Amino acid sequence: MLMVEKQWINVQQKTFTKWLNNKLKVRDLAIEDLVHDLSDGVVLLHLLEILGDESLGRYASKPKLRVQKFENVNKSLDFIKWRGITMTNIGAEDIVDGNRKIILGLIWTLISKFTISDINTEGMSAKEGLLLWCQRKTACYPEVEVRDFSGSWNDGLAFCALLDIHRPDLIDFDSLDKNDHRGNMQLAFDIASNEIGIPDLLDVEDVCDVAKPDERSLMTYIAYWFHAFSQLEKVENAGRRVEKFVSNMQGAWEMQTSYEKRMRELLHQISAQRTSWQEASFQGTYTDAKEQLAEFSQYKRNQKRKWVAEKSDLAALLGNIKTKLSTYRLRPYEPPADLRLDKCDDEWENLMKDEHERSQHINETIRDIKNRLRRTFADKANDFALTLKTLTLAISGLEGDVDDQLSHVQRLNDNLPPLDAYLETIADLEDQCAEANIDENDYTTYTLDELSYELGLVKSSVAKKLMFLENQMVARSMTNLTPIQLEEFESVFRHFDRDGSNTLQEIEFSAALASLGLVYDEDEMHEVFLDTCGRGSSVSFEQFIRFMVSVTEDQNSAEQVFQSFREVADGKPYVTELDLRHSLIPDDLIENLLGSMPKHDGPDLLEDRDVPKYDYITFMEKMMDHQEDSGDQNQHLSNGRH
Repeated sequence: MLMVEKQWINVQQKTFTKWLNNKLKVRDLAIEDLVHDLSDGVVLLHLLEILGDESLGRYASKPKLRVQKFENVNKSLDFIKWRGITMTNIGAEDIVDGNRKIILGLIWTLISKFTISDINTEGMSAKEGLLLWCQRKTACYPEVEVRDFSGSWNDGLAFCALLDIHRPDLIDFDSLDKNDHRGNMQLAFDIASNEIGIPDLLDVEDVCDVAKPDERSLMTYIAYWFHAFSQLEKVENAGRRVEKFVSNMQGAWEMQTSYEKRMRELLHQISAQRTSWQEASFQGTYTDAKEQLAEFSQYKRNQKRKWVAEKSDLAALLGNIKTKLSTYRLRPYEPPADLRLDKCDDEWENLMKDEHERSQHINETIRDIKNRLRRTFADKANDFALTLKTLTLAISGLEGDVDDQLSHVQRLNDNLPPLDAYLETIADLEDQCAEANIDENDYTTYTLDELSYELGLVKSSVAKKLMFLENQMVARSMTNLTPIQLEEFESVFRHFDRDGSNTLQEIEFSAALASLGLVYDEDEMHEVFLDTCGRGSSVSFEQFIRFMVSVTEDQNSAEQVFQSFREVADGKPYVTELDLRHSLIPDDLIENLLGSMPKHDGPDLLEDRDVPKYDYITFMEKMMDHQEDSGDQNQHLSNGRH
């Protein structure tokens, strides 16, 4: 029994000595023998000043006399009592005379007051609070069961569990050999001392596999663990609080930065848009105005809507910033003066005014361009129509000498190409009107299609008149043709001149001759065509008439002459003076014929009953006796009588 008692006293003395030295090191003091070194009261005074954090006044720093030692110890005991610490059966002589049990009791009282009494866990303080803390921290470890401050700790696992729950980075509890009590405890003590800064108040052998370790020594040591980890938890909690605060503040700062950046960009874009509108100009064309209208519409559908959303988002963001800051009772955030919401509102109002003016300007420009296009088209269309009317009147009013008419029509024909160019200008204007969706025009009744059609008519009239006059010039030079023949040949030529070119291709030429009774085989026709056109590609009107003259002259027989008289008489067996004059025979020749032809005694038509009638058949019989064989001629004339 004495052996066990001596063992816990030694352990307690060693632990309390280490505790005392841990406190005294702030003054560079240390003791070796707890009983002897406290006997003069000096170290005890230093300890109380350190623990109480105040001065105890003057005392004998180097007492030699017993009375000085008593004074120092009594000063210390008085201070302890003054701090409300209860002491039982402790006197100055116990300390001065080195009563070990009393001294250990005094130190334990100080440890309880200044190291253990401030421990509080879930409403329990001191020893109960410390035990509950240990139990709560090790509850999740099945191998550990903390029941007291004695045998519950002798396998070292409780210490390892406290380390693992607080600093899992320093120890791997699961990998420990749970049967290695000494090794686990030594590992825990080393980590506590080297990594956590917990003083080495106990040695492994003081606790490990000891049936009943000293409770006060364990409580003193474990109290350091509590304070170390509680401080660590406080630091961690404080760190988390700081982290959360900084994180929230970081979010607020980022929100502020984002607000200022986005607001600055929004205001810049609005300003740039307003400047762009102010500097914009129109080229005067509908295409340009329409493109600017399309760009303006695109702005309203896209860019403006983005700005409206951004403006709303920025107002909400600023509200969130203020709310976040007020939550932490921090000074409210006020954006720079040029980035405030009221500045944005002012700029937005200016943008809306400029937008309205821009819309009006574009619409007015488009209306002006459309009206200008209507007037320009109408002016040119009306001028063109007047020119066509003038040309038509000029052509229809031509009369007089053929040469003069031909010269005038040729001048008119030379003026047609500029009209084509003028019509192209009108066509371009009509395209512009169509592009501008102009369907109506109150300034003119003419359309491009109508003008183009009327120009075609004028061209056709000029071409026909020119061809007619040229043909008349040709016909006038063909003196051997009667007017009836000339009219017949001209009519046939025009009929087969399908394209109005005043020429006949070989197949057209062949058809024209066949209609006049001149039929050739294919080879002969080709030779005749080549001879007539002069080895060209077509036969002109003049070439056709000359060919017909040559053919007519070659066939100027009695039958032809008789046939001509018959045509003049319109098939009657007699001819009247009126018939001759209708055939445009010169007056002097008519007088000669009337004087040479015998009167007609046979039956006559009712309308010719009262006019003189002349027998052209008898006349021809007498005139042609010397030119043709009598039998042949009589046969022809006999046919004519019938």
